[in-house]
Amino acid sequence: KNMEVLAPKGPSPTPQDVSMKEENLCQAFSDALLYKIEDIDIEDWENSQLCSDYVKDIYQYLRQLEVLQSINPHFLDGRDINGCMCAILVDWLVPVHSKFRLLQETLYMCVAIMGRYLQAQPVSPKKLPLVGIMALLLASKYEEMFSPNIEGFVYITNNAYTSRHRKPGIWMLNKKWNLKQQYYTGYIEREVLKVMRHKAKNIGRVNKNMTKLTTIKNKYASGKLLKISTIPQLNSKAIQELASPLLGQS
Repeated sequence: KNMEVLAPKGPSPTPQDVSMKEENLCQAFSDALLYKIEDIDIEDWENSQLCSDYVKDIYQYLRQLEVLQSINPHFLDGRDINGCMCAILVDWLVPVHSKFRLLQETLYMCVAIMGRYLQAQPVSPKKLPLVGIMALLLASKYEEMFSPNIEGFVYITNNAYTSRHRKPGIWMLNKKWNLKQQYYTGYIEREVLKVMRHKAKNIGRVNKNMTKLTTIKNKYASGKLLKISTIPQLNSKAIQELASPLLGQS
């Protein structure tokens, strides 16, 4: 016996081609047109993974989150741990990240998660490595196609922790900050200058062997990462001048 196929009565809608043609691609914000700023994402329109149609909205949303979820510069004041301990932890996490062959973005997210957790939750120095490892595990679940399992992280810590701990658990030198950079980053030069001064100061300390924490420099000295930490610009007069207002500070 034939079965009747139920379908809505009335004519079906006419199929329409809703794909975006190259000539119809437009920029999301009128400011870009007003100031004739080059659209740096326009050439990515054929790559669906790069989301060129939505990239400006995505970055605008991320900038809002950056404000809402910012870290207090003095979040370690009055805590049992200090900035030096956190620096040592990050210096240790870098080779761990490399050993697991994780993406660069995973390391960046790991440090971000770690900072936000430490801001909200007091932690003893003994448990600080656990915070770093769990931040790396969480970041890898966000960024990696295949995240390392918890047993791998337990092994890395020489079994100091077990799986039961889980649940509680450069601005271009010699160039001005121009309108295009301001538009795409959302920051004016004055807002990034303070951060860049501290970066320049830290670069100078590393280059002068004033710190034992050189893992990150060594990591970026590899050919795979274009030996970016060995470029002569990092020892240039521009770096020294940028750091000069902070020299003498610890």
